[in-house]
Amino acid sequence: MTALNRVPSLMARAGTASALTLAAVGGSIVVPGLAADASAASMATKALRVAASKKGSPYKWGATGPHRFDCSGLTLYSFKKAGKRLPRTAAQQYNKTHHVSARSRKAGDLVFFHSGSSVYHVGIYAGHGRIWHAPKTGDVVKLQKIWTRSVWYGRVS
Repeated sequence: MTALNRVPSLMARAGTASALTLAAVGGSIVVPGLAADASAASMATKALRVAASKKGSPYKWGATGPHRFDCSGLTLYSFKKAGKRLPRTAAQQYNKTHHVSARSRKAGDLVFFHSGSSVYHVGIYAGHGRIWHAPKTGDVVKLQKIWTRSVWYGRVS
């Protein structure tokens, strides 16, 4: 696809960008807000890579790394390495994220497991219905399929 073929779809996504804006910058696409979205995506991607790099690390309640983790300790550690500070617990992390629907979820979003209104577990969405997480005592950080519909999604920004 050539750059000219992409302009109509990018213009539709840009909303406030105009043909004059495009012409003024020599045909480069300038989309307000896209840089922030791109940096958030790269932060989430980096956090996801950090979590994956901890595969096999033992679960330990209350641990925040770098060699042992509980669930929220893994997400806290992963996002800290990506340049973003999160609160300590899964429930606090849920309250600090931008909540998104299952349809809108993206790799790098946080997945919060809940019972009623209480959040009890968190992992990082890896795509294809799977998460990286530190499951429980006696287990290790691993990639696992989401096993329940009782989840909420949050995007770190």
